Amino acid sequence: MYDETLRGEKETIVSDDGSLTLYSKEFNESYHSPKDGALRESLNKHVIPAFRLQHGKPALRILDICYGLGYNTLATLHYVQTQNLDVNIEIVSPEFDEALVRSLKVFEYPPEFTSLRHIVEALSNDFYYEDEQFKITILIGDARETIPQLLIQKFDIVYQDAFSPKVNPMLWTREWFADIRALCSEDAVLTTYSTAAATRMGLYENGFQLHYYDAPDTRRSLIASPKKIESLEWIDMELKKQRNPHAQSLRDPQ
Repeated sequence: MYDETLRGEKETIVSDDGSLTLYSKEFNESYHSPKDGALRESLNKHVIPAFRLQHGKPALRILDICYGLGYNTLATLHYVQTQNLDVNIEIVSPEFDEALVRSLKVFEYPPEFTSLRHIVEALSNDFYYEDEQFKITILIGDARETIPQLLIQKFDIVYQDAFSPKVNPMLWTREWFADIRALCSEDAVLTTYSTAAATRMGLYENGFQLHYYDAPDTRRSLIASPKKIESLEWIDMELKKQRNPHAQSLRDPQ
């Protein structure tokens, strides 16, 4: 049971690429890997591989789990703009910490996000932003309750970037990944920093093909998709299960 009084307790950390992140005393964990760098992690582990694998689509629908400091969402917009991509973007992002989102209008983002300041302010005030190319919605509340309500339209990209399975297991269980799989298109791409056996098992048990991904200047991460991606290092999960028969996915409490 987390101490609600700690929700607002956070410390600023300068990560290795110079961008700032926060350390949450509630979860006893930082929002980004200080070693990988907040901006570098968002771009190299999530945005760039996802967009390269979904290249050429006129529109992309992205599920960003969870909004946090907004780096994955803002790095997406930054990447689309700097690469001059002709693609319409819709991002939906659950986030339980309303006070955090409201505070981001004064957060010191890296200079790469300077042109996005008006979007940050709109999201901080209204949890919503829309223009001719971008549409962003932040769903304030428990992701386990809000995500199952999104079944109207499928997602092309999922950034699975919640606090780690160790401190926030409910967003890494087999049942959670079942909800995510139900929202995915048949060629969706899911990116995540977690390569733990329990994470791989939870994804695999819900029909995802798994692949290792090695990005520049960041630690190895994972890319999952309902379809095998030939350009990536595929993980033979049946062989993994034979070699480690005791490996299990995380499960919701009974």
